[in-house]
Amino acid sequence: MMARILKLLLALQLLLLAALALALLNVGRTRQGGLALLLAGAAVLLLRLFITANNFWFSWRAGSATPARYRPSPAARCRLFAGEFAATMLASSWSMAWPRLDSHLAPAASGPPVLLLHGYVCNRGYWSALSRRLAQAGVSHAAIDLEPLGAGIDAYAPLLRRAVDELCAASGHARVILVCHSMGGLAARAYLRSDGAARVARVITLGTPHHGTGLASFGAGLNARQMRRGSDWLAALAAAETPARRALFTSIFSHHDNIVAPQTSSWLADAKNLEFGAIGHVALGRHPRILACVLDEIALASAAERPAGAAVGA
Repeated sequence: MMARILKLLLALQLLLLAALALALLNVGRTRQGGLALLLAGAAVLLLRLFITANNFWFSWRAGSATPARYRPSPAARCRLFAGEFAATMLASSWSMAWPRLDSHLAPAASGPPVLLLHGYVCNRGYWSALSRRLAQAGVSHAAIDLEPLGAGIDAYAPLLRRAVDELCAASGHARVILVCHSMGGLAARAYLRSDGAARVARVITLGTPHHGTGLASFGAGLNARQMRRGSDWLAALAAAETPARRALFTSIFSHHDNIVAPQTSSWLADAKNLEFGAIGHVALGRHPRILACVLDEIALASAAERPAGAAVGA
C-alpha cells in the first residue's frame, strides 16, 4: 500500500515539474526547454527541502536539551541536515517506492534470525541498507509491512506473530531478534504484551518514541494518536511491562532526531540505552555508525543464545 502511495506522489511531483516548466516557457521567463526543466526541478527540490527543514524546526521547538557532548559544530549541523534530507529522498523516492526486501536465509547462520519492523507510514523497503549489511554478515532476516497504515498499533501484533512463527520455522531457530524503527518499536512492545517473550531473544529499537512525540499530533490514523505525548495507550503499555521485560530492549536514539521530540522520549527505563548525536530520524536506518551499532547488538544477542561452550558456526 505504501509503495503505491509513494509512486503516486512521485508521479504528482513529475506532473508538477512539467507544469512549472511549461509555465516558465509560457510566461517568457526562459525560452530554453532544458533551463525551464532545471528551474522547475529546483522548485520541486526546494519544496522537499522545506518539508525536511520544517520537521527539524518543530522537533527543535518540542525537543529536549542536548547534552554538551552531543552538541554539533556548524559543519556537523550541515551534515546532519544533508544526511537526513538524502535519507528521506532515497527512502521515499526509491527504496520504499520499489521495495525489494522480503527475506534472506543464511545457510550457515549460527544466531537467531532478525525480523525488521519499519515505522509510521513506511514499509519494508526502509531497511534496504541494513538488509545488505545483515546479508554480508551471514545473518538470516526478514521484513514485513505493518498495514493497514492508520490502524491501531495493537492490530499489528497478529502480523508479528505470523512473521515470527514463519521465520522461526524457516530458519530452524526457536527465537528471533526484533530490529525496529520508530513506531515499529511500539509494535514490538504491543506484540510482547499480547504474546509474551518466549519467541524473542532481543528487541533493538531505533528512534522509537517510547513516551510519545509531539509531532504525532500532525499525523493521521489511530496509530498516530496513540503515539501522542501522554496518550492513554502509551500509559497502558508501560504499565503492563516489568523491569525484566524492559531488560530485553536496546534503545538506540539520536539527540537530533527530527521526528521524535522530545528526543529523550526514546530513553526506556530498565533497557540498554545507546545515545548518538547529529543523526536524523530517517537516517538512523542507514547511517554507518548506527548500522555498526545494530550489528554489534545482534552479535551480543546471538552469543547469549548459544549454548555454553558452543563455537561460532558449529
